[in-house]
Amino acid sequence: MTEQEKIELRDRIQSVQERIARAAEQAGRKPEDIILVAASKMNNAERVQAAISAGIRVCGENRVQELLEKYEQNAYQGADLQFIGTLQTNKVKYLIGKVSLIQSVGSVHLGEAIAKEAAKHGVCQDILLEVNIGREAAKSGLPPEELDEAIARLSEKKSLHIRGLMAIPPIADEFTKNLGYFNEMQQVFVDNLTKKYDNVDMDYLSMGMTNDFETAIACGANMVRIGTAIFGARPYQIVSP
Repeated sequence: MTEQEKIELRDRIQSVQERIARAAEQAGRKPEDIILVAASKMNNAERVQAAISAGIRVCGENRVQELLEKYEQNAYQGADLQFIGTLQTNKVKYLIGKVSLIQSVGSVHLGEAIAKEAAKHGVCQDILLEVNIGREAAKSGLPPEELDEAIARLSEKKSLHIRGLMAIPPIADEFTKNLGYFNEMQQVFVDNLTKKYDNVDMDYLSMGMTNDFETAIACGANMVRIGTAIFGARPYQIVSP
């Protein structure tokens, strides 16, 4: 990276942090209570390290292979590492011991696979349950009506610690910014706060990305996953004239 690129990256991170702070304050919350997860997909180890040097404290990766490659290059040194993408059960073994939190647990089957692998390593793996709040057929995640049963079943796994919920609503339109979906997720989250299970603590509500994170914060999110606003447009997001 050139020095100019590092300056631009630092400026984008500062801008995102300021926007998070404003959104939190407008919602009557403390900015420090909102966790910024830098979604570092398709950014190499050098760029990830530059982001950490500029103030990023949590990195989130979407792809197991990419995570492993950058992990070997010490890309995440100085930051917490989480997995935020679609996860296949046969890839679980590569994450245990490397990531602090697996956000995208969208089925009981996947949760059980994580519990089994974590038990082999003698650890308790923190996870979030992914809710398919938009009920989209092409997306993973638990339908809201199946969440209670999933929590009950996975709470029995001693090698799992459910730390909250995560959602990826449909692509936000410019007018609503997913307000309806975020409000529904907040209600689902609140409904589960009062339920008592072993190995379950509803600490985190992870929702909101570059196009809608301020609305998500207004609706109760305390963890946002932001990529483009930090790292700039990825190659597939750039449309040729």
